[in-house]
Amino acid sequence: MKLQILQTDLGFLAPEFALKPQTVRVLGLRLHCLSYGEMHEAFDWWISDRTRPSLAVALVNVNCSVSAIKDPKSFSCYQAAGIRGIDSTPFRWLAQLISGRKLDRLYAPDIMLEVAARSQSKQYRFFLLGGMPGACETIAAKLTRDYANLRIVGSYCPPFRPLTAEEDDALVAAVNAANPDFVWVGLGSPKQDLWIQEHREKIRGTVMIASGATFDFFSGRIRQAPKWIRSSGLEWIFRLGQDTRRLWKRYTLYNLIFVACFSAELLGLREWGLSPASRTEP
Repeated sequence: MKLQILQTDLGFLAPEFALKPQTVRVLGLRLHCLSYGEMHEAFDWWISDRTRPSLAVALVNVNCSVSAIKDPKSFSCYQAAGIRGIDSTPFRWLAQLISGRKLDRLYAPDIMLEVAARSQSKQYRFFLLGGMPGACETIAAKLTRDYANLRIVGSYCPPFRPLTAEEDDALVAAVNAANPDFVWVGLGSPKQDLWIQEHREKIRGTVMIASGATFDFFSGRIRQAPKWIRSSGLEWIFRLGQDTRRLWKRYTLYNLIFVACFSAELLGLREWGLSPASRTEP
């Protein structure tokens, strides 16, 4: 692994924007080192111009990292995201150690609440896309109850099959007509990230956030780990205990693969990535 693990990366931002986030390289993916304040600054700057494509926000953890080295399409999708957030407490510790400054874990449920809280002054508009039947309605009721100035301008619970071209066109038209500031996409990883990349040009001027289990947590379908467990880096054990059948592979096999691959990268035995070109930021 290169000693200069952090480097300036304008990435998703135009040169005139003041924020110049650094990156930390994990299994070939360069993750942005951001605080919540910097994240909000980037969001507000982006939605100030509705002519832009949507800003894709990928939140990368161990599972995403391993999926990316196994599947070139997933790697390309994550690497193409405008913001590649650090959604892992150990990743955050590593980045803080190297950068010497406080960073935040960009964790989708916390991001949704952070943005909703700012809607008190910003009056943001949300579109909810994903979850099980009834999840969007439950989340909308919770958010509008807790954050009076937040507007839920639309929601969609997709069927358990690929959409037809006509259905997809209708969904795109509905989201554009609703004119949201934020589109929260909870379709599971990496499906949600692929969906965002495929639609960021069709739905313009918004921030699209891959929201993972947020829909399950906030609809009450799955219990969220207490904050102290999330902060300790042991959330994966809590979630594994709750849903062992579905998550055992992610939190056992994938964790072992990550440790092996990251150790090889750290020792300089292997640099992960699709090609030499993929290791260079655009």
